[in-house]
Amino acid sequence: MAYSLNRAQVIGNLTRDPELRTIPSGTAVCGFAVATNAVWTDASGQKQERAEFHNIVCWSRMAEIAGQYLKKGSKVYVDGRLQTRDWTGDDGVKRYRTEIVAENLIILDSKGGHSGAPISSSERKQSSIKEDKEDQVEDFEDAKKVKKAKKEVEEEVTVDDLPF
Repeated sequence: MAYSLNRAQVIGNLTRDPELRTIPSGTAVCGFAVATNAVWTDASGQKQERAEFHNIVCWSRMAEIAGQYLKKGSKVYVDGRLQTRDWTGDDGVKRYRTEIVAENLIILDSKGGHSGAPISSSERKQSSIKEDKEDQVEDFEDAKKVKKAKKEVEEEVTVDDLPF
């Protein structure tokens, strides 16, 4: 059986306030859009800019947290899978909408008193925001240690040490 990958990662700003709803089963669902920008210089030397808009859907505890802490303009990192829904509109036309179903969400700015705690699908049920902040600090400190160790190794290697 061939393997496949369905993964989307975006970093951008919310284009509108999140819409938090509860479906009949009682599960929370939150929807919002994130804008990402690309900037380049064209052949004539003119600076060009293009925005892409991504529809995001969060479920359960992640949806509740997103609805509470996010607002228009918030900078976020979203990691999830692409999913396309289709339906027939009132006018009889079949419509499609491709969304990123969030599995991980990191709030990257401190607006609203929240300072970048990661919210993942595996952690959202058992972790609070405070615990996530502590984990992020530990991860940051571990990353600093790894970076320092790599730098020390790089400084010790000379051209004579290379086997080719």
